[in-house]
Amino acid sequence: MRYHPFRQLGLKVLAIVLATVLWLTVAGEHIVERSLRVPLEFRNIPSALEIVGTTPDTIDVRVRGSSALLSRVQPGEIVAVLDLSAARPGPRLFAIRNDAVRAPFGIEIAQIVPATLSLDLEKSAQRRVPVVPVTQGEPAPGFVVGRISAEPATVDIVGPDTRVRQIAAATTEPVSIAGARTRVRDVINVGVADSSVRLVQPQSATVVVEIWPAPVERQLGDVPVRFRNAGAGLHAQLTPSVVRVTVRGSRDQLATVNAATIQAFVDLAGLGIGRYNLRVLVDPVEAFGVTAIDPAVVAVTIK
Repeated sequence: MRYHPFRQLGLKVLAIVLATVLWLTVAGEHIVERSLRVPLEFRNIPSALEIVGTTPDTIDVRVRGSSALLSRVQPGEIVAVLDLSAARPGPRLFAIRNDAVRAPFGIEIAQIVPATLSLDLEKSAQRRVPVVPVTQGEPAPGFVVGRISAEPATVDIVGPDTRVRQIAAATTEPVSIAGARTRVRDVINVGVADSSVRLVQPQSATVVVEIWPAPVERQLGDVPVRFRNAGAGLHAQLTPSVVRVTVRGSRDQLATVNAATIQAFVDLAGLGIGRYNLRVLVDPVEAFGVTAIDPAVVAVTIK
């Protein structure tokens, strides 16, 4: 087919005009430099390594281009990328090259600040630690906090080796027990205080806080003191023969306690005729505890 230079002449003229206008527009713009703060991304971090400490989220980049083009740059269009695929454990210096910065067409990277980044890398470690719940507030008057438990009782954490070894326990969000009179149960998130250490899997825990009636004390007077383990044919006289005993327990448990409930005694095992000052003892009772005996020592005459 024979070429006709004037075929579709109008389109050809229009293309020449548009190209000329575009060239004049670009040629008429000034080339400027501008400093921008851009995001910094870390890529290809070896799975066996962890970055220790705080890393910068951004760096300053000086870019060059037309004023109109730079004025249209949106956040996130220019990103610096640091490749850590060749990283090794220990304090390391990494150069951020101009070609590591992604930028739209027509924008040139003139300078990066800082051009070198210092990072401390450690081997990754994993460990299982107990979950220690945190409570907030105080129970109602007359009540105290009892046993606190978490399910699961342990979680697995991972992070830089030195930081993981310093973590004694994972913690929880605070469980409010303000004004509580009965058991408190809550499902809350688990975490660790060190931001460089994390849970292997995000996890929540069921925390149960037992709320018990506060223990009360009662004084029981005229509790008789007896003697035990006297030698064959021996008898003992105690002065005084009764004592005052202070007991501690729940209100319900102490409601039926009286002087006859307390078994106070002195032990004469191995003692012969004579006078002694002996400590008063009390048989333990599971329902309550003995906090004081007055007097704690009595005079004993063995005949």
